[in-house]
Amino acid sequence: MMPYRIPPTRTDIEIAKAVSKHASPGSEQAAKLLTLGADEHVVVAIAAAWWLYRRKASLRKRRNSDHLLLTTLAVTLVPHLMKSVFDQRRPDRLTVVGHLHGVPLSGKANDAFPSGHAMHVGALASAATVLPPNKRNVVWALGAGLALTRIVLLAHWASDVLAGLALGAVTERLLRPFTGYRREG
Repeated sequence: MMPYRIPPTRTDIEIAKAVSKHASPGSEQAAKLLTLGADEHVVVAIAAAWWLYRRKASLRKRRNSDHLLLTTLAVTLVPHLMKSVFDQRRPDRLTVVGHLHGVPLSGKANDAFPSGHAMHVGALASAATVLPPNKRNVVWALGAGLALTRIVLLAHWASDVLAGLALGAVTERLLRPFTGYRREG
């Protein structure tokens, strides 16, 4: 089956041009380090460790940790499946100015859609809605920063990141009825 090609929007192109123009080696290195916080290997390892840690906790806490691990595994697989159906050139492959300003190459050239990092962030941000407001807001702020690193690195178009956030949130919400995920207490 031929992959379905997705062109970037005009807004995507304008944002990528602005990032290329204002990129610097320092900001790109910082974004490269920060983006690891939403890397699938890191997130799966943390979710698995949390799941193990919660095995002797109350039933509600065990179910919630089951939900977080299942959601993390799902949003790790879904982007890989989608990238076999959709082709979209990464913005970092279309800039010379950005590379002169320190923009690195990311992943496979035609795997821009959707952003897997953003799917992890979207799922975790959605799961955080059951947390008290102060904790939820911290998760949302960290998530926004992590998602933005994908745009700053020109690894994804802005629309790929937004789609990833939405797909992650939808995936998390679709799994709730099967896992019984809800507020503890």
